Amino acid sequence: MIETINHQGKSLAFILRANYRAEGIEFFTPNDFSQQLGYMNRPKGYVIPPHVHHPVARQVHFTKEVLFIRSGQVRVDFYDDDQRYLESRILKQGDVVLLAFGGHGFEMLEASEIIEVKQGPYAGEEDKVRFSPVSADQIRLVK
Repeated sequence: MIETINHQGKSLAFILRANYRAEGIEFFTPNDFSQQLGYMNRPKGYVIPPHVHHPVARQVHFTKEVLFIRSGQVRVDFYDDDQRYLESRILKQGDVVLLAFGGHGFEMLEASEIIEVKQGPYAGEEDKVRFSPVSADQIRLVK
């Protein structure tokens, strides 16, 4: 299953659940995103010919992150661009999330391994604005 977190007409995140299955190739993100999230399912013997990519100038205005939940269980809290809490989702082993816009925070509900992919170079603390998380009694889990 693929889930999209939307707020005021803007796609904040895409969650690709571990149980998602389809034939062929499919991209879930809009073509203008600087980070793309796609899925491929090819049969045995299918060949992708060797290739190199042409240099293409791209402008990146916002950091987009892709997180692969390798193990454990993680709650992700979604916020709008003004740091207002919206909702939360639980990510489990094998789930993937692309965080595109808005804010986000995480709580490890179990010991967790996460692989992160984003545009570089990483700018450290200059790359983000930290703010206070929502209180535990305000968490709204969407299932």
